[in-house]
Amino acid sequence: MENNFVEILQIIKQSRTNAIKAVNAELINLYWNVGMYISNKLKLSDWGDKTVADLSEYLQRNNPELKGFNSRGLYRMIQFYESYPENHKLIIDSERSFEPKNQSSTIVSSLMTQFKTIDVKSSTIAKISWTHHMTIFSRCKLNEEREFYIKLCIRENYSVRELDRQINSSLFERAMTSENPKSVMPKNSKTDIQDVFKDSYVFDFLNLPDSHSESELQKGLLNRMKDFILELGRDFIFIGEEYKLMVGNSDFHIDLLFYHRGLQCLVAFELKAGKFKPEHIGQLNFYLEALDRDVKKEHENPSIGILLCKDKNNQVVEYALSRSLSPTMVAEYRTQLPDKELLQQKFSDIFEDENEPNNNQD
Repeated sequence: MENNFVEILQIIKQSRTNAIKAVNAELINLYWNVGMYISNKLKLSDWGDKTVADLSEYLQRNNPELKGFNSRGLYRMIQFYESYPENHKLIIDSERSFEPKNQSSTIVSSLMTQFKTIDVKSSTIAKISWTHHMTIFSRCKLNEEREFYIKLCIRENYSVRELDRQINSSLFERAMTSENPKSVMPKNSKTDIQDVFKDSYVFDFLNLPDSHSESELQKGLLNRMKDFILELGRDFIFIGEEYKLMVGNSDFHIDLLFYHRGLQCLVAFELKAGKFKPEHIGQLNFYLEALDRDVKKEHENPSIGILLCKDKNNQVVEYALSRSLSPTMVAEYRTQLPDKELLQQKFSDIFEDENEPNNNQD
């Protein structure tokens, strides 16, 4: 009987979640359309800044229960609309027509022609909260950067705090300057190894000195496991530290062992506080073989090894991995956040290089 009670509770929780999502989509739809209306008025020179201030005063006087419609809030709505206008791909990717479906989507004025609202409730921008949007469009200048974080929030179900942490760590810039940017770019496909792992991680939350030992790195990550998993990404489940493997009559220990729900496999992390060396791969492959033979369950996929080192030479890594049959990756870690201005410049250079051929064409 109690199982039936649990099912009812799940139904209630799911309905509550659906209701919250519906309310959020309606709010996003409202703010976007208000922003569109005012933006168009300002562009046509029908309105000025004083008119916006008068509108805010009018709304608060006639509807004092309204929140967020002061002058500052209205300009945020304008910025929101202008960041994602009606021809933006995050708007037009929804499965709906721009034409209003009923009379409720048309505002009639006795002094003006009709203003038609646009239903964006099923668009991508309606899938995250207004607070998420305020964080993104106030801090991200590039369209590509905003789209990156919106899709990341949707895929990873980030809280605002988690989103703020990823922006602070320059996740977008690191993805764009990475040799394998697809490793952190959001995708709508099934979970894939290249979607999960990055080639660079930032552990600024550890506050480690530049010169530190592997044991200090391991201890710091264990003490800040929540932040560590946030940097890794969702779906990681921590299993243990110094995970014991017995092969023959000898004991071996994996620095950190995780399980990834999406990939359905064990993930072994080996920590190296120095530069990558080819012999590190042999050690990690040995651990993966032991995990697959003695620990992995039948329904699980082959184990993955991640070698986290302070520095690496990409050519040495390529040579070391060229004949490795095990799913092994080598990633760098940093103990300080990257220089944001430097990464922004690199990102600009990337896009300038991509645009050069088009500029030369007749």
